[in-house]
Amino acid sequence: MIGNLQVSNLKPQEVPSRRPKTKDQRPKTENGFSLLELMIAMFILIILLSVAMPTYQRSVQQARETVLKENLFQMRRSIDQYAADKGKLPQSLDDLVTAEYLREKPVDPITEKAEWKEITGEDTNSPDGEQGLKDVKSIAEGEDGDGKKYEDY
Repeated sequence: MIGNLQVSNLKPQEVPSRRPKTKDQRPKTENGFSLLELMIAMFILIILLSVAMPTYQRSVQQARETVLKENLFQMRRSIDQYAADKGKLPQSLDDLVTAEYLREKPVDPITEKAEWKEITGEDTNSPDGEQGLKDVKSIAEGEDGDGKKYEDY
């Protein structure tokens, strides 16, 4: 007992609690990402893209060069087959398509056009010395990854 007051009657001052007592009294929290978190995520994404894009572009270019080589090989093979079967060289690539040695004129993957440089020369199989299609080259400008010009394929 302190003076006239009893210790048991003293009530401590009520301190407001930081924790809500019921569901209705919960503080509202913000959901989502902060600006800093978004900036960090974007920075990481930019770094990954800067590494991946050159690799992707290089592989696409290599694929185009491979397709170009294959198209030229198939057209040259068709010229040889036509000459062996018919006894003379074709006059153009259209003759190969008409005679069904090719389904269609291939597309140059570098220029993305079905245009080719047709090289004609003397037909050695012909007794009259006629001209015929001897070779096909690409009209694409530039060089491949090894420094070889597309027109030299």
